[in-house]
Amino acid sequence: MSTQTFGDLSRRDVERHLLVAVDESENSKRTVMYLADFFGGLKDVFITLLTIIPEPSEDFFPTEAARAKWLRDRRAVMEQAMAGYREILRAVGLEDHQIESRIVIRPCASIGAAILEEQEKRRCCIVVVGRRGISHSEEFVFGSTSNHILHHAKNSAVLVVE
Repeated sequence: MSTQTFGDLSRRDVERHLLVAVDESENSKRTVMYLADFFGGLKDVFITLLTIIPEPSEDFFPTEAARAKWLRDRRAVMEQAMAGYREILRAVGLEDHQIESRIVIRPCASIGAAILEEQEKRRCCIVVVGRRGISHSEEFVFGSTSNHILHHAKNSAVLVVE
């Protein structure tokens, strides 16, 4: 029988690194607000806000200039959203060094797989995603990022925020 007490399990000297997958949606904003309420003011929490922008194929746009403009526009939208998310986290006492923003533009067949690759690279102990609220038939046809992460995450906890 273990003699470890609850106090031993809640040691504050262990770093907690959360990877939070976000986009510009209200659902992502609610997810960040939930985390702010839950982890605000803690000094051993580090949050990486992550957006994956799937790189469109070359033949998706009529010209390379149109493709480049679309990517610039998507990046600008996400930079603005990330700035807002950082402010939410700062407002509850998290400091700049505790918050990282990452916008990754890459080819990917699965956003969920790309998020899990980032989690593995950064060795985050918790992956946080918002649930989009798609119907069962949409999930069957298009898949679900949160569902993929729930079923394929390794060496981390998964938190899905409704």
